[in-house]
Amino acid sequence: MMLSRVAENLYWMARYLERAENTARLVNVNSNLLLDLPPQVRPGWAPLIEITGGEAQFRQAYGEADERSVAKFMIGDTANPGSILSSLGQARENARTVRDYMPREAWEQVNALMLNAKSNLASGLGHRRRFEYLRDIIHGVQQITGLLAGTMTHDEGYQFLRMGRNLERGDMTIRIIDVRSANLLPGSSEALTPFQNIQWMSVLKSLSGYQMYRRAMRTPVRRPEVLKFLFKERLFPRAFYHTMMEVDSCLRVLPRRDVPITRLAALRSLVTAARPEAMSQEELHHFIDQLEQGLIMVNNTISDTYFLSTNPAVPGRMAVPSETEAE
Repeated sequence: MMLSRVAENLYWMARYLERAENTARLVNVNSNLLLDLPPQVRPGWAPLIEITGGEAQFRQAYGEADERSVAKFMIGDTANPGSILSSLGQARENARTVRDYMPREAWEQVNALMLNAKSNLASGLGHRRRFEYLRDIIHGVQQITGLLAGTMTHDEGYQFLRMGRNLERGDMTIRIIDVRSANLLPGSSEALTPFQNIQWMSVLKSLSGYQMYRRAMRTPVRRPEVLKFLFKERLFPRAFYHTMMEVDSCLRVLPRRDVPITRLAALRSLVTAARPEAMSQEELHHFIDQLEQGLIMVNNTISDTYFLSTNPAVPGRMAVPSETEAE
């Protein structure tokens, strides 16, 4: 039987790596979106802070949500527990304590990714080389994910790793939908319709889902179809329903799984019964709040069932450990 400490560290290592990748995607896609839209309809940088749930902390430290301040807060501010540098640092610390439970190459990649992100931080904060810096973060995390999938024994530890990754992924997917859809242009103006489509494309691109959407839906990018795809598509890895199916498959090979699976089943039923494509913006926001609460319950149930520590919550996110817990 795997130690609770090991299971917890693998779970949070995966969550932090996924968080770093998702944050890099958000910043990159937002930069490109602002280039595609005319100045009078640009959503700016504030929505990125809303997505990550760090509004209060950002206002206290920076004030105005301009490009440079938001980029610094989300990429390199170690006082922000959700920044890329903080996430990679926590991923490395968790990986360090479980080096014996995964391939040595994976630990080396996690360590190298953190060191490179830190040493090249100036490139990420500046506008000129930010795209390359964030692309390297994304590719680095994907390389680690592939390395673990291809070389780590798919035992109980690997299931906790997969659970962490998919819960974090599902959480970010619905956060992007919630904030981005609230900041999209109203559809009543025909003159703004092309720009609205560009913004929905940015939602898909934030999740690397544009091409997969076109393959699955076979229709132009429109609000109803995008919402249906991102909430209910069973085959796209970043669709919310798919991430919950992945968590379910992990739980089914673990002991003491009845309560977590029951919590998860309630969340999946909520998604299955919903018609997000027909919801108003207010209804969509309420629906996403329900999903967020469901994710928190699943996360807490997993922690109560399998882990030893009680972790404080980072504002706006599911509970995360402030530091790696000792056994």
